[in-house]
Formats: sequence, structure tokens, C-alpha cells
Amino acid sequence: MRRMLAAFTYRDFRVQWFGACTSSIGTWMQIVAQNWLVLTLTKSPFYLGLDAFLQQLPIILFTLIGGVLADRHDRRRTLMASQYVQMATSATLALLMYLQVVQIWHILLLSFTTGVAQAFGGPAYQSLIPSLVDKKDLPNAVALNSIQFNVARVVGPLLFGATLVVFAKWGYSEPQAMNACFALNALSFVVVINTLMMLHVKHIPPAASKGMREDLQIGLSYVRHHASLVAFIVLAATTTFLGFAVLTFLPVFAQRVFHEGASTYSHLMAFSGAGSIVGALIIAWLGKFKRMGLTALVVQALYGMLILAFAASRMLWLSDILLFFTGAALMIVFSTVTSLIQLLAPNEMRGRVMSIYMLAFRGGMPLGSLVSGYLATLIGAPTVIGINGVLLVLVAIYFLVRHPGVREA
Repeated sequence: MRRMLAAFTYRDFRVQWFGACTSSIGTWMQIVAQNWLVLTLTKSPFYLGLDAFLQQLPIILFTLIGGVLADRHDRRRTLMASQYVQMATSATLALLMYLQVVQIWHILLLSFTTGVAQAFGGPAYQSLIPSLVDKKDLPNAVALNSIQFNVARVVGPLLFGATLVVFAKWGYSEPQAMNACFALNALSFVVVINTLMMLHVKHIPPAASKGMREDLQIGLSYVRHHASLVAFIVLAATTTFLGFAVLTFLPVFAQRVFHEGASTYSHLMAFSGAGSIVGALIIAWLGKFKRMGLTALVVQALYGMLILAFAASRMLWLSDILLFFTGAALMIVFSTVTSLIQLLAPNEMRGRVMSIYMLAFRGGMPLGSLVSGYLATLIGAPTVIGINGVLLVLVAIYFLVRHPGVREA
């Protein structure tokens, strides 16, 4: 247990973990409620993909600039500004729901604004974590950070489901329950903002900083000349492009495959999140180990086979089990890859390196959601997820055969 929780011995990491977990729970409540709201308003899987695309599009547009800012300015203050913006978007959506005037374009616009805030806050957050622990405990810190995110993936959807039940019992409608989720998410940002104010970490400005453009070019050049970094970043992009659509389309599976409602959707999300917690705990226990790259590739191939099986399943209990194992596999892959990139990046370049990684990691999601959403309108969501599973296996095999640097990392 001491080995698994090594990063918690650092006071600042504990404080930040608690704040981030609270905020993530609120965020996942909103994600589930918002996805269900989009499907209710539009009856179209395309709009589910479009909403995910617009929230992640700013990652593609602005994350590299966010990485430069994370190296030039106080990462804690940058992250706080990001939280204020996200709190405002959640509160705005809650107000629109309360006034009963919400339309799909409101949701899409607010999703884009949230994505802009995350594009600048994400690199600052990723760069802040290594400042909170010693280097030897960094893989453990990355895994524990993944745990808080995935604890939220379990608790958030379950709270959404519980909110629906409680509000229905009290005589309130489903839209009113969703509105409560948006309001609670807005309040959750107060906690993370407060914890950021409590951190003792100090900003150390770079010894020599040039203009924004020059700093960005230096970061891109650094990554380009490190073959292992390039390979891991490409791997992350292809995995998110193909692998995250299964989460985007869970409302469709709940409604059209299993012919159930929002409570079934919330518990499907919870099973996926529970598996992710187990996967992150495994990586936290392992810490830094040999052949991390090989492990990531083998588990990615397993992930592809699992989502292929999920796409073919028509039994709810079996789908629950498959989602649990897909969550575990996906978290092992990304915790391992993120740890390797954090270990390879020097502190003075970490913001830019992590922004490039985030561009690949987060940028693959909206593009994959948009493409998969369009294809799902033509051939159905289960078929699209099955194809993505096969492609994930092929990507893993390609890196195993053609990139020994990744395999032996």
C-alpha cells in the first residue's frame, strides 16, 4: 500500500489531488447529463460526435500556445484562470436550463468555450504535477492522478443516475435533474480553485526566454529530434482517435441497443470508470518498471479486442463486464505512455512537450468522435466501434514490429 500511494506523502500533491478529484466528479456529472441532453434534443448520434468535437477542437488550435505559456508563466495561476472560465460555462448552461430556453447551439458554443479553457489549463496542469513530487515518484503521481480522474468517471455518472431517481421521487422532471448536475459542476470548481491557492509550489521563470514564436519552435524542434517522443505522441493520437468513440456512443448503446434510459447509460459509464481505477492502481503499484512501452502496446491490442467484443454484445451484463476491462486496459496504456513522456521531458521544456502530447492525445478525440459520429449515422454505432477495435489491434501490431524504441522503452 505504501508503494501504491507513494505520491500522497507529498503535501502539495495531496491537496491538488483532492481538489482535482472534486472538480472531476462534477465534470463527469455534467458530461453524462450533457450527452443525454444532446441526444434528447436532437435524437442524432452525429450531434453527440459534434459536441465532443467542438469541446476538443480548441485543444488542436491552442494547446501548443498553452504549452509555451506554461513554461513562461506561473502554471498555478494559468490553471486557476482556466477553472474560472469552466465554472462560468457550467453556470451558464445551468441558467439556460433553468429558464427553459436551452438550444443545441447553446450547448455547442459552451462546449467550445470550455475547450478553450482546457487548452490553456491542460499543459499547465500536466507541467505542474512533476513539481509536486520527486522524480522517482513521478510515475506513481501520474497513475494516482489518473485514479482521481477515473474515480470521478465512476462517481460522476452514478451521481447523475442518483439525481434522476431522487428528482423523480420528489416529482421533478428529467431536465430539472440534469440542470442540478450542471449547477453542482459549477460549484465543484470552487473547491479546485481553493486548493490551487493553497499550494506551496513556487513558479521558477525560465533562465532564458525568447518570443512566443521562438519558444514554440524550440519545443517543436526538441520533440522532432527525439524519435521516442515522436513515436509515443503518434501512438497516443491514433489510440484516442479510434478508442474513445466507445464512450461517446454509450448513450446510443443504452437507448438503441439495450432499449433502456439514462440510468442504464450512467451505470455503463460507471463500469468503464471502475475498470479505469483498477488499471490506474495497477500502474501506481508497478511504478517505473522495465518494458513499459511493450506493456502499453500489448494492452492496447487487448483493448481493441475488448471494444470489438463490446460492439458485438447484446447482453447488458456482458457489456458491463467488457466495459470494465476496456476501462482498465485503456488506463494502463495512457498512464504508461504519459509517465514515459513525463520522464523524457526536461523541466524547462515540459510545458511545451506536454502540450504537443496533449495536442495528440486530446486532439485525436474530437476528430475521432466527428468521423465516428458521421459513420454511425450511415452504418450504426456498433459497427463503427467494431471497426475501430480492429484498427486499434493493427496499430499496436505496427508499433510492435516497426518501432523497437517504443517496444523497448
